[in-house]
Amino acid sequence: MIAPSLRRGALAVLLATAAGAAAVAVAPSAHAAQPVLTATFVRTSAWSSGYGADYVLTNRGDAPATGWTVEFDLPAGTRVTGSWSSVRTTTGDHHRFADAGWNGTVAPGASVSFGFNAAGLGTPLNCTVNGAPCAGGPPPPTTTAPTTRPPATPPATTAPPTTPPTGPPAGPVVDVRTAAQLEAAVAAARPGQTIRLAPGTYHGAFVARTVATAAQPVTVTGPATAILTNPEPAGSNPGCTVPAAGFDPGYGFWLYGAAHWRLTGFTVTGARKGIVVDASPHVTVDGVHVHTIGDEAVHFRRTSPDGIVRNSRIENTGVTQPQYGEGVYLGSANSNWPCYGTAGGPDRTDRVQVLNNRIGPDVRAEHIDIKEGTTGGVVRGNTFDGRGIAGQNSADSWVDAKGTGYLIEDNTGTFRAPGTFANGYETHHPTPGSGCGNVWRGNRSDLGGAGRWAVNVTSTSKCAGNLNVVYASNTVVNATGGLTNIAVTP
Repeated sequence: MIAPSLRRGALAVLLATAAGAAAVAVAPSAHAAQPVLTATFVRTSAWSSGYGADYVLTNRGDAPATGWTVEFDLPAGTRVTGSWSSVRTTTGDHHRFADAGWNGTVAPGASVSFGFNAAGLGTPLNCTVNGAPCAGGPPPPTTTAPTTRPPATPPATTAPPTTPPTGPPAGPVVDVRTAAQLEAAVAAARPGQTIRLAPGTYHGAFVARTVATAAQPVTVTGPATAILTNPEPAGSNPGCTVPAAGFDPGYGFWLYGAAHWRLTGFTVTGARKGIVVDASPHVTVDGVHVHTIGDEAVHFRRTSPDGIVRNSRIENTGVTQPQYGEGVYLGSANSNWPCYGTAGGPDRTDRVQVLNNRIGPDVRAEHIDIKEGTTGGVVRGNTFDGRGIAGQNSADSWVDAKGTGYLIEDNTGTFRAPGTFANGYETHHPTPGSGCGNVWRGNRSDLGGAGRWAVNVTSTSKCAGNLNVVYASNTVVNATGGLTNIAVTP
């Protein structure tokens, strides 16, 4: 028989043990951090027979995602014709896009993207990311730390400083009214910010270097009366034109390694070059006015793929050097690949779209110069006014297509004196395979009695197996030769 005192002690131990067990049973378990990926379909462009689109992958979890795969089906009659920033495999109507390695890790709260072009108008079905629905689910629950008792004696408080601390502009919208404010805002920009310009003149060197995302781009916007100017280059070029202390190349706005920026609405004038996009993918230039520029107006180079120039007005370029006064310049000449190419090879400024712009008059070189080594872009819906083409350095056409696989459609071009004008559109082949596989359709050309061909294809033998194509939907008037010097495709 156990003594009553021992029984009471044993009972106390058992109750304490049971209470402890119960406490363990009801205590909230710690949450294991994990990634939660979603994939959002975003149509970025469209035309009568197809479209371009991005998928934006966002990590809504609380741990990095390492590696991703997006899969979906396309309806019969729609197919993928090209893709980027991913590794694609296709089986019938099923498409699988895996990360490209460099974009495989997605930090919590961050986004990455890949894109594709489609022939046909059907959109993706049955989308999954890493095997889960692309729409995802709610983010994992968070564990709230237990509330601690306040200290018996409150901690001492520090009086606020008499002068507010200074720092870079903050907030989702940063309003600027002076050149100094604009320089500071651009230098300190964060993904998701909008830098808003007030009317006025901004004289300075504006260099963007922040990497933004598709989900959180940086936007610089202002009215046409917000005017950026930079007429006085300064300092010594350190080589291959890279940002350096004390060096100002005289660009109106310079993006260097600054992905996913949007420039909208404002004016750039009185600069050596207008807008220069270096090593900056997914940059959009929309509704700007670029005029009275020493050399070219808008230049995408140094492997800046997937950009867009649209709804903009470009005129009076090449004021200082007419032979370099292009309206829109895509890529780099092969002689400049050691500086601007990828590992010394071609400048892969691929898939840039030039849409619905008014280019000219007094654009003294090509309205659009498409350089060798670039591929897969679109030139659509633009209006070219050839008055004032200088004819220097063989610049005597609206568009010089030295790239490969471009779609050039629904543009309207005219020429009237003064100027030197040979053809509306031309191809050239400075490197093997360049200037091939381009397509012209639905373009309207008025050569003003001066130009010979609306589309002059300089060689077919250099494009064997990847011929340029000129469709019968193109039209021409006032040509000394005709529509084209090659067989027309019905």
